[in-house]
Amino acid sequence: MAYQSNYTYLNLPVKDLNRTKEFFSAIGFGFNSQFSDDNSACMVINDHTFVQLLTESYFQTFINKPVADVVSAAAGIIALSADSREHVDELADKALSAGGKQFKDPADHGFMYVRSFEDLDGHLWEIAYMDMSAVSQN
Repeated sequence: MAYQSNYTYLNLPVKDLNRTKEFFSAIGFGFNSQFSDDNSACMVINDHTFVQLLTESYFQTFINKPVADVVSAAAGIIALSADSREHVDELADKALSAGGKQFKDPADHGFMYVRSFEDLDGHLWEIAYMDMSAVSQN
């Protein structure tokens, strides 16, 4: 049997925790105060997925190599699903209005629609809607 996790926590280093919380709040994300303090904020994606936003100095206490400079080099892309194409546009437009940057042109593949943005710290995000009824069932 393949490994299955009950919860997923993604840890990301951020330069300014309060500014980052304001950015993601403007997009529509909430935070779990039980797992947040002056060094970190627990952003809720859904009931089982969370992004722990950590100040760079606090993030450094968990690792033994330098914190990546994601402004100049990509370290990964965080992809989230949306309920509709309109929801993709809503979330991406909010991210751009809150200070994020578009890092790729919108992609419309017919069955899948994707918008991308870079957050205030340079982390890359994609918001996608996939019409499962249009996906081949091979």
